[in-house]
Order: sequence, then C-alpha cells, then structure tokens
Amino acid sequence: MKEGKYKTGDTVYIVSSGKVMEAGVLRYAGGFYTIRFSQGGGTKLRENRLFASKEEALHQLDKPFKEPQINKKESIKKEDVSKALVQTKREAVSDTQLKQIIIHVDMDAFYASVEARDNPSLKGKPLIIGALPNERGVVATCSYEARKYGVHSAMNIKEAYRLCPHGVFMHGNHEKYRRVSNQLHMIWNAYCSASEYLSLDEAYLDVTDTAITFEKACEFAKIIKKRTWEELGLTCSVGIAYCKAAAKMASEEKKPNGYFAIPTPKDFVDLVIDRDVRVLYTVGAKTAEKLHEAGIYTVRDIQNNEEKVQKLLGKQGRWLCAMAQGHDDSRVTPYKPEDAKSISREVTFQENVNDFVFLKDALVLLAISVERRAERYGLYGKGVTLKITYADMKGITRSKVIETSRSAVKIYEAAASLLEKVPHEKLRLIGVGIHNLTNIEGSYQLTLEEVNEEKESDLNSLLKEMEERYGLNFTGSLDKVFQGETLYKTLEYMRKHRKK
Repeated sequence: MKEGKYKTGDTVYIVSSGKVMEAGVLRYAGGFYTIRFSQGGGTKLRENRLFASKEEALHQLDKPFKEPQINKKESIKKEDVSKALVQTKREAVSDTQLKQIIIHVDMDAFYASVEARDNPSLKGKPLIIGALPNERGVVATCSYEARKYGVHSAMNIKEAYRLCPHGVFMHGNHEKYRRVSNQLHMIWNAYCSASEYLSLDEAYLDVTDTAITFEKACEFAKIIKKRTWEELGLTCSVGIAYCKAAAKMASEEKKPNGYFAIPTPKDFVDLVIDRDVRVLYTVGAKTAEKLHEAGIYTVRDIQNNEEKVQKLLGKQGRWLCAMAQGHDDSRVTPYKPEDAKSISREVTFQENVNDFVFLKDALVLLAISVERRAERYGLYGKGVTLKITYADMKGITRSKVIETSRSAVKIYEAAASLLEKVPHEKLRLIGVGIHNLTNIEGSYQLTLEEVNEEKESDLNSLLKEMEERYGLNFTGSLDKVFQGETLYKTLEYMRKHRKK
C-alpha cells in the first residue's frame, strides 16, 4: 500500500512504510460524537475532542493527523489493526444502542376499535372496514373477530366477504380517525423528546432523555396504555427496547393490548435466534423466499452465513446481518411535511368509466383536495402527475412541469391537458398530485391579493359549470365535500347523474 491516508465510510486508516499505523472510527457516547483511534493492533488509544454532530466529527476525519508515536522497531501487522478496528466498531455500535430507549406504540385494530367504541352494538362482531361487499375496494382494517376467519388488511373486499359473509362491512370515517389520532398524539408526546409517526395509529417514541433509565421508560409505557384506555376507551400494544427495530418487535410480541420489553441486544438475540427470518423488520414474503431458497431459514442461519446474505441482498443484507446480532442504530426521526416527495389524491370508481367530461370534473375536486393539503403543510409543487388505472388493471402515470404553485386551478389545468393525451378507454381509478415539493412559491407579477382573486374567480367558473351538469351546490358546500368519505360519495353521485 502507498503511504497516505485512506478513508472508508466512517473509518480512517493511516499507512506508513507499507504498514497500517493507525485506524479511527466514529463513536457515539454520552450524547456526543468522538473519533476513537486504535493504534498498533490496540497498543495505544486516544480520543479527539467531543463533537456535537456526526457531520462535524466526520469533517475532522478529513483533516491531517499528527504522525503516530510508535516504536519503529515494533512489528505492526495490518491484520492486528483490522482485528482491533472490528472490536472498536462493535464498541461504537454498542455505545450507540445503549444510549437509546425507544417505545413503539401500535393501536389494536384502530379503525374497527374506534367504531366499536362509538357503537357498542358492534363489539364482539367481525367488523370489516373499507368497502361494502358489492363494491370495489380493499380491507382497510378489521376487528380481531374478523381476523379469525382469515380476513386481513389490504385484502380484496370480495375475498373478505367470501371468508366472512356474516361480517359487518362498512366504510371508514377518516376524519373521525384523524381526530382520535390527534388525541393519541397528545398523550404520547407528553413522555418523549421526539416522535416518529408511521401512520395515524402507530409511532416510535424516543424517551432516552425523558426517562433516563430503562425502568422509568417501562413506567412511561404502562402509563401510556392506562391513559389511552381511560381517556379514549381504546387499547394499544407497546414495546420498550434499546433500539427501534427491537421496540417494534416487542410491541408485536403480546398483541393485542400487549406489553413487552427487550432491554439489551442479548435479550433480542435470545428471543429471535431460532425464529424464521421473517421475524426481522423489513423481511417480507419475497425477501424471505430468497433467503429460504439460499438455505437460510432462521436468524441463526443469518448469523452463520453473513457473507452469503450480504451478497444476496446487498444493503438490506448488511442491515439484516447487523440486526441478527441485535444491532440497529437508526434514530427516531420526526416527520416533516417538507420531506414528502409528493402530495396526491386518487379515487377508485365502483364501475368503469369512459365519460371523460366527468373525469375532468373529478380532477377539479381532486385538485382542490391536493391544494388544501399543500396549504396545510405550506408546500408548493413544481410538477403535476396524473395517475390512471384502466379497466384491465393496466396503470399509467403522466407528469408535467409547471411554475411552482399549489393552485387547484393550475393543478387541474395541467392534469386535464395530460388526460387529453392518454387513450380514452374505460378506467377504474384516477388520481392527481404535485411533486418536486418546495416551501417557496414561484415568482409572479401580480400582487398577492390579485392572485388570490384570480384563483378564486377561475375556480368558481369551473364549479359553476359543474353545478349545471350535476345539480349540486359546489360553491356553497365545498368545505363539506372533503370531510370523511363525502368526496367519494360525491364523485359516485356525479358519475351516475351527469346531465348530457
């Protein structure tokens, strides 16, 4: 090897006289980052000053190092330093994980539980939420009574009816679920310093700084369960662990209404070592099939075949190998609307549609829905996307660049022009969205008041034309159109009653 400094990821090597003289690895401890160096096969250790962020520490890695002070007569083997470096990395991973305490909260059959709470006559019945048996749609969620018959989320509603014909089928009320979700978040956020919501009813809570100890975190988890039941009449399953992946597994261990703790990586490995690979987060049916075909069935098999797993699955394989040893240093990342890649709204019709006048009118309402969500998040789009699924299930998307905007009129105009260019065949789904998001609006020459007046005037003109075609008061009841399932019901009414 040539003399000089070599960097791989977070690791630095210094080579002198054809030998590895020093190796450094990024290390996290006590809320700060350091760079730890293992010199001469572990014969000497030193640490740099503390850094507040990983970026600042990594920047330090790029700066020149002082010549390591070693005995020139001492024989330093590259293999010795590599072994020391592996141990240093393990310590770094361990330090990171022991400094985290994560609670994962997952509501039990959330939509169905809310409906049963609000209508006690539904309790104990196989409740299936999503669509009616004679409609198109899938199961959004179902009660545990329905799951006994094989019904599950994302299942085609007709298949759900075949399995459970005596079930209670109903549409969901997403506005109500969102309100309840906000109430849940108020409870959860009282105990954590950061929260990462995976959906309306599921979240990671970082209680590292608020609980301080694992025992206190367990108290928090029990209080969250107690308050959720007493204040909202709902049950949840909670998991407490040293990392996110283990916390998620812990919450699933005793569902429903469960509580489970995994304090250390050793506890995690002991729990999963002989279970199927699907027990690990991110391993779905396809990934499991690949591993099984390679003769890897359990977590123990992953541990014993790390090179094969990494070669087979690449980046995911490296993560799985780390997780099979109980290592996961991912952090709770609060959701930021500006991090979203797009904002969209779509609708599936109960019957196939080839009335393209109606489809353009549907785009108006979908565009307004997108505008309102964008306004709520303070975002604008630099492009518009049209999504279509035809009757034969063939799906297409078309996009168009626009001047930065979130105007429903601009979104509609771009989507309508894209609709004109696609094959005019029967379709079952249509959607519209904006992408390439930013929080900075595009340049314009009119004053803000003039722009708002122009937007309102153009939108009202579109809505007035639609009122004549459908006999509905869009301009007077627009706010109600987007509540719960009203948009879908409005579009279904429009599909059936357009005046031709």
